[in-house]
Amino acid sequence: MELVAGLGVFLTILLFGGAFIFLLNIFTSIWAYRDAQRNGQSKEYALIILIGTLFFPVIGLIIYLIIRKA
Repeated sequence: MELVAGLGVFLTILLFGGAFIFLLNIFTSIWAYRDAQRNGQSKEYALIILIGTLFFPVIGLIIYLIIRKA
């Protein structure tokens, strides 16, 4: 019985952790898109940034932060 309760707690934490990471990815992708537009980049460039940060969250955001000032 304790094993089932422990498994339920683990799965709940895993579910909420995954949802948090997913929402963080969405928010950072939207921020990068808006930041690219705010810096005077074209909509196509901003869309590439959005897609890059959505599909490659960590690497895409790091690359964007490096190239955004260039």
